Amino acid sequence: MTQMTDRRPSLTPLSTRLRDRPPGLSASLLNGVVAAGLGLGTLTVLVLGLWISSPYPDSGPGGALHIAAALWLLAHGVELVRTGTVSGAQLPVGVTPLLLLALPVWLLYRAGRYATDASADPDGPPPVPVRTAWLGVVVGYLGVGTAATVYCSGGELRPSWGGVTVWLPLVAVAGAGAGVWSAHGYPPQPLLRALKVLPGPVRRAVSGTDARARLGTAARAAAAATAVLTGGGALLVAASMVWHGAAARASFLELTDGWTGRFAVLLLGMALVPNASVWAASYALGPGFVLGAGHPVHPFASDPAPLLPPFPLLAAVPDAGPGTRLNWAAGLLPAVAAMVAGWFVARAAVRGPRHWRTGRTAGVALLTAVVCALLLTLLAALAGGPMGVAALSRFGPPWWLTGPAAGAWTALFGLPTALVVRAWRLWRGRAGTAPAGATPKPPAGAPEVRPKSRSGGGTGPRARREDTPLAPQKPVRDPTLAVEEGYDILPAEPFVPGLRDDLDRALRQAATPGPAENTADETPPRDDRQDETPREDENPQVGAGEDAGTPEGAGTLRETGNPREAGTGEDAGTPQRGETP
Repeated sequence: MTQMTDRRPSLTPLSTRLRDRPPGLSASLLNGVVAAGLGLGTLTVLVLGLWISSPYPDSGPGGALHIAAALWLLAHGVELVRTGTVSGAQLPVGVTPLLLLALPVWLLYRAGRYATDASADPDGPPPVPVRTAWLGVVVGYLGVGTAATVYCSGGELRPSWGGVTVWLPLVAVAGAGAGVWSAHGYPPQPLLRALKVLPGPVRRAVSGTDARARLGTAARAAAAATAVLTGGGALLVAASMVWHGAAARASFLELTDGWTGRFAVLLLGMALVPNASVWAASYALGPGFVLGAGHPVHPFASDPAPLLPPFPLLAAVPDAGPGTRLNWAAGLLPAVAAMVAGWFVARAAVRGPRHWRTGRTAGVALLTAVVCALLLTLLAALAGGPMGVAALSRFGPPWWLTGPAAGAWTALFGLPTALVVRAWRLWRGRAGTAPAGATPKPPAGAPEVRPKSRSGGGTGPRARREDTPLAPQKPVRDPTLAVEEGYDILPAEPFVPGLRDDLDRALRQAATPGPAENTADETPPRDDRQDETPREDENPQVGAGEDAGTPEGAGTLRETGNPREAGTGEDAGTPQRGETP
């Protein structure tokens, strides 16, 4: 009895697995559940708000919740089936509003980043492993998606189980994977492993030591070209809406009467604006789009279906008939987008210290065309779909033609642009770089410095021999300081009283003509220790060095600060006592 009561109960296999689970798995699962709940809750609040404000709702709150769940699945690309029709037939609804698709993708991206739990502190805990974070977010998100699918299956808008099993996991895997990849610093290994499925020539074009730089360049250039295409498509839609403004306004007022219904139509139109931009981009590329089975619309001809439902965006479709020059002008948009892609490639080719060669630049430009084709194929597939049966079974651009057309335009205009811009940048870099042994010219007005010989004189060839060392140059004094420096603040010797008077008297006597003996007799005796220095205002030629024109060794009182050092006797050139000038 004691042995049985003392024994602890063993853990079940499930409890053991939960105890030994990798760290961070529960947090990753929670992040996936929260991301799905936020997206579903946002649409639920919006639909319930419209249902409450509607003056005559068709169903109760249960129907509004079913519609919210169906819209959440439609935002992932899942095709819906409408059952409550007058004829009793099931009508598919497969056009996914791309603005709604951005909501779950962004939430999954944020959930993947948070699931890694990467700390900015180097001493902090390590981030959660890639597979653990990725798997946790995807499983948590798909759990909520499965519950929403089961709940939505009993309403008028029912999801297609084929679309649920394909598009919902694909969006979850892609969004969460992008978030985890960015949290770990965008490692290139996943991309390099994915490149193994490409053909040999394309794989060799992106291989090498700088494969990451070339892949990044191709991705950025393709993204820029796609942005130009879709942005230009939005401008085309806006211009067509203005051109067909009366028809668009009439269709908007025809759909509903109350302000609640008009607000719902306005929200639906805003959610479909990105789709219309992709349609317009496909129209500019050439394949155009289809408004019903057998009714294509492209720059060369327009043949929309005759019985289209009234909707403002459909009112902006070009009129039926052959294309005009105004329709053909839309072809400028893909040409500009391809040139933008080529400019991105050329800028990356000459950015680093080692410039890309012509062949490598051309290879990256072609890789950009391939990536751009893939992006437009994906966008065209998401932007279209069926809106019913018979004539409404096909709506949107043909993705199997839009992608190759985008790649062809990018290769046709992007490749020459990349090569020309690269050559121009290299030529400009060579022209703006001075030769290696060139000596820069002195600025205008600067004094010419000539080398001196050892003796300090002469500038001829013999004085400038290479084996003759240059004499140290004297410091050049600023001539503007001569006016400001009137006297020395701290003289070398104390002031001698009467020195200035003696100097003035000697100068006046020297300037007066007369016999030498009278001059000598009239000259008062002075101290031999003092020297006579002419004043600066009476003898402006007194200076220092060769520039002043005086014998070598002469100086000024201002420069030496001592009257004895100003130069006397023969050196200074001033009259002595008992001499006649």
